[in-house]
Amino acid sequence: MKSFSLLSPILFLFILTLICFGPNKIVAMTLGNQTDYLALLQFKKSITSDPYSTLESWNSSIHFCKWRGITCSPMHQRVIELNLKGYELHGSLSPHVGNLTFLISLNLRNNSFFGEIPQELGQLLQLQQLSLTNNSFVGEIPTNLTFCSNLTSLYLDNNKLIGNLSSLTRFSCGSNNIQGNIPQEICHLKNLSLLFLGQNEFSGTIPSCFYNISSLTNLAMPMNRIHGSLPLNMFNTLPHLQELYIGANQFSGPIVNSIINATSITTLSLEDNHFVGQVPSLARLRGLQYLNLEDNNLGNNSTKDLEFLKSLTNSSKLYGISIANNNFGGILPNSIGNLSTELKLLFLGGNMISGQIPPEIGYLVSLILLAMEQNQLEGNIPTTFGNLQNMQVLALNENKLSGDIPSSIGNLSQLYKLDLHLNMFEGNIPPSIGNCQKLQSLDLSQNKLRGTIPLEIFNLVSLTNLLDLSHNSFSGSLPREVRMLKNIGLLNFSYNHLSGEIPISISECAILEYLDLQGNSFNGTIPPSLASLKGLQYLDLSINQLSGSIPGVIQNIVGLKHFNVSFNMLEGEVPTEGVFENSAQIEMIGNKKLCGGISQLHLPACPTKDRKHKKHHKFWLIAMIVSVLCFLLILSTSITSYWMRKRNQKRSFDSPTIDQLNKVSYQDLHRGTDGFSITNLIGSGSFGSVYKGNLMTEDNFVAIKVLNLQKKGAHKSFILECNALKNIRHRNLVKIITCCSSSDYKGQDFKALVFDYMKNGSLEQWLHSEISNLENQTSLDLTHRVNIITDVASALHYLHQDCEQLILHCDLKPSNVLLDDDMVAHVSDFGIARLVSVIDDTSHKKTSTIGIKGTVGYAPPEYGMGSEVSTCGDMYSFGILMLEMVTGRRPTNKVFEDGQNLHNFVANSFPDNLINILDPSLVSRDAEVEIQDGNRKNFIPNVEECLVSLFRIGLSCSMEQPKERMNIVDVTRELNIIRKTFLAGVRAHN
Repeated sequence: MKSFSLLSPILFLFILTLICFGPNKIVAMTLGNQTDYLALLQFKKSITSDPYSTLESWNSSIHFCKWRGITCSPMHQRVIELNLKGYELHGSLSPHVGNLTFLISLNLRNNSFFGEIPQELGQLLQLQQLSLTNNSFVGEIPTNLTFCSNLTSLYLDNNKLIGNLSSLTRFSCGSNNIQGNIPQEICHLKNLSLLFLGQNEFSGTIPSCFYNISSLTNLAMPMNRIHGSLPLNMFNTLPHLQELYIGANQFSGPIVNSIINATSITTLSLEDNHFVGQVPSLARLRGLQYLNLEDNNLGNNSTKDLEFLKSLTNSSKLYGISIANNNFGGILPNSIGNLSTELKLLFLGGNMISGQIPPEIGYLVSLILLAMEQNQLEGNIPTTFGNLQNMQVLALNENKLSGDIPSSIGNLSQLYKLDLHLNMFEGNIPPSIGNCQKLQSLDLSQNKLRGTIPLEIFNLVSLTNLLDLSHNSFSGSLPREVRMLKNIGLLNFSYNHLSGEIPISISECAILEYLDLQGNSFNGTIPPSLASLKGLQYLDLSINQLSGSIPGVIQNIVGLKHFNVSFNMLEGEVPTEGVFENSAQIEMIGNKKLCGGISQLHLPACPTKDRKHKKHHKFWLIAMIVSVLCFLLILSTSITSYWMRKRNQKRSFDSPTIDQLNKVSYQDLHRGTDGFSITNLIGSGSFGSVYKGNLMTEDNFVAIKVLNLQKKGAHKSFILECNALKNIRHRNLVKIITCCSSSDYKGQDFKALVFDYMKNGSLEQWLHSEISNLENQTSLDLTHRVNIITDVASALHYLHQDCEQLILHCDLKPSNVLLDDDMVAHVSDFGIARLVSVIDDTSHKKTSTIGIKGTVGYAPPEYGMGSEVSTCGDMYSFGILMLEMVTGRRPTNKVFEDGQNLHNFVANSFPDNLINILDPSLVSRDAEVEIQDGNRKNFIPNVEECLVSLFRIGLSCSMEQPKERMNIVDVTRELNIIRKTFLAGVRAHN
């Protein structure tokens, strides 16, 4: 809706409700041009007075598309606009107008229509504009208008219409682009408890009567253009207010002192406004959980600015605080250590806070994020920070901190971002930083650090975002161990005292996009192997002592946008393709012996070579290549014949049931994995190991599962997995590409399966990132989890319901759920699966047991008592997997002892205390978003409903008695509804 005229009180409320709560669309039957013609004649018949003879042309002498006030679509010749505004027509509005099913605009304003608005207008599904302003319509606004789901402009003012919404308790009309002032008529809703007008274009001030709706518990109008100050007695007249969201507006003035009386409030979100002055005492806000005051003009850079923090020590449930980007000055009080032990998020950055960091912050042991950047803090990092073992983000950058980086930083084993840049730290990087095995981003740039770069840095294989050590005084060489950072996106070692050659091994950082080595003393040549960095966009090697030529292969890096080798000792011809085609993207001044290149570089021409000698050399080179190729062809033929004869003599172990699979040789697998190198090992399981490889027959990487044939049951596992996967195809099942049943180079049996490679690893790696080395990994948000759960259920539905033979997976768990590039889930590892045929309603196993019935924690209790495998068993495993996904806890967690288990852990808190069992990373994601940009946590539609449903299904599937568990048909139906509803709510919110 783009704009409103002045409307009657109840009318305005109806319009908003119409837009926000309209039901599903319906489809009206199209009866063709004749229907439109007859509908218009009935419209004319209902007119009793036509003073300007407007409808005189409405007769059979001309086509109705040429009648006055009518506009038709060129293609279908159907009426799309009926515009008769201002003709002083008198009469009733014919219900036959509802048959103009192509109608987009109906404008009858400034006439004298009377009677009721016909319900048949609800049949106009294409209607976008409806204007009946300034008529004499009476009665109620037709509820059928809610079917007009495309309606964007509705004008009904200056009629005699009525409506009755006085019993409304919850009113939400967000994200509708509504302009103008907030209407005072909303104040008539005396029973209103929730009012959400966020993400519109409301302007003006809040009507004073709003503050008299004493029943309000939730008031949210963020992301508008509302201005003005808060009434002094605001929190006296709204005694039940629990959540207040008015962020991202233009409010000004102080935070009023009456806030001391907001004793019921749990969330106070005032961010991104123009509030000024001191923050009053919040001592009586004992139930406060979230406080967001960031991006205002609060504080006066005085010593009293932060006194209100002392009053927050009474708020025992406080979860997140942000006062970032204000004018707060003074020093942090030591009492900050007395804040709630549940405090997880503390944003203090972008102020003028001075003095030292209080050691008492180390008492806030639940903190997962501490941001104190861009202040005037000085002194050392307190050693008590070593107590913050749940810390995930620590930002102390752009202060005046000094001294050594304490070795206690290594205690922060959960840390994934550490930013200390632009301070005055000195000394060495403590080797204990190697304990931070989840670290994804490390920025220590622009300090006074020295010594060699510790090898422990390069053992942080979790580093995927950036490693920035620039503008320090590091010395020594850049060690070849840099290759361990295979998934790093940015490396910056510029402006240090590093020397030696640029290590060739840096080319193994396959994901690297930004490499800056300028301002050091590197010597030797530019490694041609840098060309293997296919994603490289920025390469700066300037101000070093490099010699030799620029490798021509650099021009093959397709995405390279910046290449700087200025002020070295390079010589020879400059390439002319790729990045070298654009002089704006390359810099190479200060290399006096370079030549050639594109004309814009103004380099001297390169000396010509003896063409005759070159031609002679080329002839002999070609002759030599041909000779080598002939030799290789003969050798290949001989070897192939030998192995074919040997293969025909060898009795195959394989069951005939796997003959349908194409085979691949041991040699191909050995070559594709660099001899099954440990660097290509991506996992191991009950019966073998999995390697990442590259086969000549496949365009992309593959996953190669090599069976450990020394393990009892491994041979049968191989047969089972082949048989289970050879004939099944589903988007959520891992695809088997080929298999290998052969001998290795020692003549011993060798068996392997080849699958599609899943770049994003297993679900277990995402849920429990302490075991992960995935690139760019963050915690899974709720959208991802809903999609993955639904994907797994879809795969299980296929195995149980849609296969020719019933397949029981028997080992469903997070490590057996793999995620592709798009985070689509694929169920894998059918090594102990069962194929079952159903004959006369009796199940018959077609494969024998190998003695293993799943994994501890995921296998149902009846399996431990000797019961046969069943679909109910798979459902139990699925239920446990679901509960693990929403709680973040493994079923084998050490807290589950003395008869306690994951199912009971959830059941004890469901549904009233979900916060106690919800995965902390889900809570921290939503809370952090809320602190930063307003109201996401509480106003993404259906979040709570979604979580309750997921917990309920997980509990229902993991019941102890098999007969009490949900079946996969009901589960997939419910999950598809949950996903559709939840994702629709997220899209509407965004």
